[in-house]
Amino acid sequence: MAVVEVQALMSVVTGFHSLIDLVSPWLTDGLVLAQQFEEPDILGQIQQAFNNFIESGQVWAFLIGLVIGYIFRGMSSFG
Repeated sequence: MAVVEVQALMSVVTGFHSLIDLVSPWLTDGLVLAQQFEEPDILGQIQQAFNNFIESGQVWAFLIGLVIGYIFRGMSSFG
């Protein structure tokens, strides 16, 4: 679609041959119409993040933080 618009623009500006010759390599040769991408593997990324969470020891820091937070909550409440 963009190539058609560029061609229409070039046909309208017929009086400026030198300008079109100067600009046309950038308009047609360097025009990016599509990109390639890979499908995101959401479940695989979640599994990899969970495995990293376990292997790096962050699970222990999380559990210790829960216990200390529960103790702190119990000591600071009025009741």
